[in-house]
Amino acid sequence: MLAAALLKPALAQQNTNPFAGRWDFNITTPGGPRACWLGVTDRGGGNLEVWYQPTGGNVYQVKDVHVDGSHLTLNLSSPTAKRPAMTWELEASGDKLTGVQKSGSRTIELTGVRAPELKRSAPTAWTDPEPLFNGKDLTGWEPIGPNTSHWKVQDGLLVNTAHGANLKTTRTFEDFKVHYEVNCPDDGNSGFYLRGRYEVQIEYEPLTSNPPERRIGSVYGRIAPQPELPRTPGQWETFDVTLVGRIVTVVHNGVMAIDHKEIEGITGGALDANEGEPGPFYVQGDHTGGLKFRNITVSVPR
Repeated sequence: MLAAALLKPALAQQNTNPFAGRWDFNITTPGGPRACWLGVTDRGGGNLEVWYQPTGGNVYQVKDVHVDGSHLTLNLSSPTAKRPAMTWELEASGDKLTGVQKSGSRTIELTGVRAPELKRSAPTAWTDPEPLFNGKDLTGWEPIGPNTSHWKVQDGLLVNTAHGANLKTTRTFEDFKVHYEVNCPDDGNSGFYLRGRYEVQIEYEPLTSNPPERRIGSVYGRIAPQPELPRTPGQWETFDVTLVGRIVTVVHNGVMAIDHKEIEGITGGALDANEGEPGPFYVQGDHTGGLKFRNITVSVPR
């Protein structure tokens, strides 16, 4: 993806600019906790290139950036008929960014910490696959979010019968191999989240709706699958996903779609920005109904 190509060379080097790097933000809002991310590259001459991952949606480059010493202003969105403009005002101090989000008369305090590198070697051995879904009930899973849950077990399948709550595992995981099989209807949209922070996209919306890095099999907004497989809405498909630190591998229907790529940061919908901690698996139920899952298993390092 463009963001990955632009950020990676500069972020790999030591940089004296206090804003340069990747930053994780856990934000307390009147609507509940939110997670955001910044990736900042110093291009020299006081020119910062900034990529922003909001609470929802996809990561994008911030074009309106102003730096004054240890003060950074980001104009994240322009005013519309429905909402005022939104800006971030940040101060750099060591390994933290602090400041405020401003939107009209409302302000929210911000604190960002440097994202962990998560550089780990692949394990020499994995446990045997263990079922995460027993095919009988929702043991080991719980609904999350404000919406009514429509997750049910029908004929041994995990089914989201209508738009509603998301669903997460009660257990958390660090490094793992996860297998799941999904049947996504035409025009459906969902996602399978790793550690509750990184979405492997599931969708069969019109091709004009999403670029490659937001289509089925992608790490949403960050890593496009290569190759893209033929689209098969309404049919069963398999995913085998390995995550070690930040390095992800996605095998889709037996085809290597993402081969040991780095996930730079959280994706929209992340439960939190605590990237150094274990997290649950969760599946989106708040976009569309009709999704079906089966044979969800996990292996962890021995």
